[in-house]
Amino acid sequence: MVCTNGKYQYADFNMGGAAGTAGLSRLWGQPKMEVMVRIDGSHDHKGWNWVRGRFLAMDKGTVRGVIGAQVFNLEVRTRTGPQIAEFSPGGLNLDEVRHTCDLTPHKP
Repeated sequence: MVCTNGKYQYADFNMGGAAGTAGLSRLWGQPKMEVMVRIDGSHDHKGWNWVRGRFLAMDKGTVRGVIGAQVFNLEVRTRTGPQIAEFSPGGLNLDEVRHTCDLTPHKP
C-alpha cells in the first residue's frame, strides 16, 4: 500500500513471479488476473490488472476490507494450479493508516 501526502495512492500484490497464464483475460488491452478474495467470512471474485507483468494492482475496496479484517485469503492461478495466500492483518494500527493514508476499513 502506497500513500503520499496523507492520501492513499495504490496497493499492489506481488506473487513472486509464480503466476501462470491461467485465468488471464484482457479488458481494453490490459492483461488481468482473476482472483478470489476472502475477507473474514465473505468472498468475492475480482479482476486485477497486471502492472508491468510483475504484480497485480489491488482495487481500493479490497484494500479497505483488508485493513479491517482478521483474516485475508487470496486465491490466484499459478503454473501449477490454484494457490491460496493467507494473511492476518489483525493488529494493524488503524489510526496510523487513517492518519497516513486517509483510509478507513470497510466490511465487504
